Amino acid sequence: MALSSTTTGETQVITVHCDRIDAAMAIQFKEDMRAQSDAGASRVILDLSTVEFIDSSGLGAIVASMKQLGDGCRLDLAGLHPVVEKVFRLTRMDTVFKLFTSLDDALTAGMD
Repeated sequence: MALSSTTTGETQVITVHCDRIDAAMAIQFKEDMRAQSDAGASRVILDLSTVEFIDSSGLGAIVASMKQLGDGCRLDLAGLHPVVEKVFRLTRMDTVFKLFTSLDDALTAGMD
């Protein structure tokens, strides 16, 4: 699983570079997120703009990644394709995560 990371101020952006997060990739995703999110930022934005499919294992991996960030750090999600966003809304995970249409929207919201 390919992830990349940039940090701007108190916000770290982690970008996913694959088209699916599913059972075959979930464990690797969690490990890569743990490695990428060691920066200690108070806010992490997960850019999912290239992800076109997510299953329950992928959803669980994102939830686990949020929990590993610990208290005082929030994980927001940006750039969700309609199919991916539907999974978050159907499972009511849109009440756990803030969902943003684009990375720019997420970054702008962080400036408020």
